[in-house]
Amino acid sequence: MANSPEMRASDADRDRVAAILREHTAQGRITMDEFNDRLESLYKSKTYGELAKLTADLPDVDLRHLPVKAAPAGKPQPKGMHTGMKAAWSAWAAASGINWVIWLIVSITAGHTIYPWPLWVMGPWGVILLVSTIFGDNKPKQG
Repeated sequence: MANSPEMRASDADRDRVAAILREHTAQGRITMDEFNDRLESLYKSKTYGELAKLTADLPDVDLRHLPVKAAPAGKPQPKGMHTGMKAAWSAWAAASGINWVIWLIVSITAGHTIYPWPLWVMGPWGVILLVSTIFGDNKPKQG
């Protein structure tokens, strides 16, 4: 049964139209002010006809098959680790650095070199990260 303009719209229908409006805003077809105005009207809409008016001046968008954004010319595709692995290595480096600074301060104030305990902090953690980096799926996610 086809949806007539007088038929009542559901929340799912309004959410679908909101997603379409967001995509048109992202593509620059409508401004943020227009988007906000249409969104306000959208959630007041009761029928399919009222929903259709909100997107009547916009081309159809298939949200399931959006075009993949190509990398700009001259800009290489991302290589290396994904951001989660980079963050893990950054946290390891920061914690290791802080521990070595504490060790250095304690060694200086004690007047002699003390046991290098930061190795026990950075060693096991670093080994786990290294194994994850080498054998794990650390490629950047595409799309």
